[in-house]
Amino acid sequence: MDRDVRLRLDLSYDGTDFSGWARQPGRRTVQGELEDALGRVLRLEAAPALTVAGRTDAGVHARGQVAHVDLPIASLAVLDAAARRGPQPGDAEELWDGKGPEWLSALIRRLSGVLPLDVRVNAVCVAPEGFDARFSALSRRYVYQVGDAPGGVDPLRRHDVVWRNRPVDVALLNAASASLLGEHDFAAFCRSREGATTIRELQRLDWVRGEDQIIRATVIADAFCHSMVRALVGSLLAVGEGRRPVEWPRQVLVTGVRDSGVHVAPAHGLTLEEVRYPAAEELARRAASTRRVRTLSP
Repeated sequence: MDRDVRLRLDLSYDGTDFSGWARQPGRRTVQGELEDALGRVLRLEAAPALTVAGRTDAGVHARGQVAHVDLPIASLAVLDAAARRGPQPGDAEELWDGKGPEWLSALIRRLSGVLPLDVRVNAVCVAPEGFDARFSALSRRYVYQVGDAPGGVDPLRRHDVVWRNRPVDVALLNAASASLLGEHDFAAFCRSREGATTIRELQRLDWVRGEDQIIRATVIADAFCHSMVRALVGSLLAVGEGRRPVEWPRQVLVTGVRDSGVHVAPAHGLTLEEVRYPAAEELARRAASTRRVRTLSP
């Protein structure tokens, strides 16, 4: 029986013209483009299924997205042939036994030739045992970018910076953000999904105005539920613009009920910058721990 090999793919994409990550009938998605490209370059009858670290919404970008895919070893022989020579008996086993750099480079080159320019596979490697792009992750780091210049955002940055038509106070943003850190039930900032927990550990949330006058929020958590980052940003911007008191986001969090005053910030200001994983020997343990439904300690 043909064995499978699990590959880790490191990805980046401009989310402007995508209907999000997840494949949807009749819509252009990042997952759809990547799976179709893999099926094409590997000459598979059916496109393989990707598992991603974080399913980004329509319009959200990624610079450090991670996914994995399980492929029959024999399907990779075409890459080995392209990299070195014509196919020979035992090629599939050689691929498994460590002769990887050539065919991995061949896979990246072939994907770059068929993928659209707004999505790239930056690196491919054979995943360590126990690796799961989603469940093995320790944390995800997002950056949200805001501009408040009176004249608007630089036209060359219009796809990744959100303009606010009133001044934004960074000190107020940081004061309100500090009260949200830690492990909480973020139901008030998440779109509910049946059977899914909304308990998350928010590890970092702070704002800095750069020399270019762009305000950047860095948001790190062990995981995020649907729309969580953009809902947090939307509530905090209400504080930074003086429309809500500093205590308001914390009050919303404690109630655990979605407040009508929480407006989800526009998608295009958000970029997934990094996904962190533990050492190889901890991957399987981390995945098993993450799969357990989490509850808050008393």
